[in-house]
Amino acid sequence: MSPVLQGILTIIIGVGGCVGYFYASNMILDKVIFPARGPQAGRNINRANKVRPWLFLFPAIFALGLYLVYPVVGSFYRSLFDRSGMNFIGLGNYFDLMNEGTFRTAVFNNLLWVLFVPAMATFLGLLVAQLTDRLSWGNIAKSLIFMPMAISFVGASLIWKFVYSANPDIGIINSLRDFVGLSPVDPVQVPFWNNFFLMFILVWIQTGFAMVILSAALRGIPEETIEAAIIDGANPFQVFFSIKVPQIMGTIVVVWTTITILVLKVFDIVYTMTGGNFGTHILPSYMMTYMFRDDGRATAVAFVIMILVLPVMVWNIRQARKEMR
Repeated sequence: MSPVLQGILTIIIGVGGCVGYFYASNMILDKVIFPARGPQAGRNINRANKVRPWLFLFPAIFALGLYLVYPVVGSFYRSLFDRSGMNFIGLGNYFDLMNEGTFRTAVFNNLLWVLFVPAMATFLGLLVAQLTDRLSWGNIAKSLIFMPMAISFVGASLIWKFVYSANPDIGIINSLRDFVGLSPVDPVQVPFWNNFFLMFILVWIQTGFAMVILSAALRGIPEETIEAAIIDGANPFQVFFSIKVPQIMGTIVVVWTTITILVLKVFDIVYTMTGGNFGTHILPSYMMTYMFRDDGRATAVAFVIMILVLPVMVWNIRQARKEMR
C-alpha cells in the first residue's frame, strides 16, 4: 500500500472513529444511562449534561495519558535500573549524579543560562520593539532582527563558529584583537566566559521572538494613558518605565517564562559548538553523553530536567489564568 493511501486511510479511520465515538457515547448517555423520560426526566437531563463534557474530553485525555503520562512514568521506572537494564538499583543513578562533578557543573551552567538568556533576550526584545516603533523603516528592522528565528539552532551555531573562530582572518573577535595587537584566542575555550559566548547565540535567536510579542503588546496600550502622562509632564523614560512597562508586564512574564522553558531543554548549541567540553556542559548535553550507553543514567538526567521545567510551567499557567481573570 502506498504511503499516500495509508495517510488517507489513517485520516478517514481517525476522523470516522472520533465521530462514531462521539455519536455512540452520547446516544448511550441519553438513551440508556440517563434517559430523558419518566418522572426523573429533568434530573437525568441535568446529569447527562454534567457528564457530556467529559465524553468530549476523553479522547484528548486518553491521548495525553498515552503519549505524555505513560512515557514519564516509564522513564522514571527505567531510571531505577543500572546500565544493563536488568538490575534494580533504586535511586542509585540519582545519587551517582549528585556525587559527579560534571553533573554539578552542568546544573550550575544551566542556572547561568536560565538567569542570563531569558533576561537578556526579553530586555533586548523590549528595547528593539520600543525603538523600532519610532522609525519609519521600523518594519524592515524588525524583519532583520526576527530573521534568526528562521534558522535552526545547529545552523546558528555553525554561523557563530565563524564569528568565534581563532583565525583572525575569519573570526570577528580575533580580527579585532589582531587589529589592536593582541594574540588570538579561542573564545569557546575560555573557562567560565565561554558559557556566555554560547548563551549569546540563543539570545541572538530569541530576541526576535520577544520583539514580535512585546511589540504587539506595546501597540495594544491605550493611547489615552500615554497622552495623559505626557500632559502631566512625564518624559519619555517615565512614560516607558512607569506607564508602558506596567501595562504589558503580563506579556513580559509570558515571554520570559517561554524562553526559560526553551533554555532548560536546549542542547543543540552546546552540542554543536563544544560538545560539552571546556566546562560548557548543560543538563541536556550531559544527558546525551549517556544516551546510547547507559539508559538508566540518561533517563535519570531527563527526569531531573523535567522536574526543573515543571515549576516554571506551573507558574506560567497560573500567570496566564490570572491574566484571563
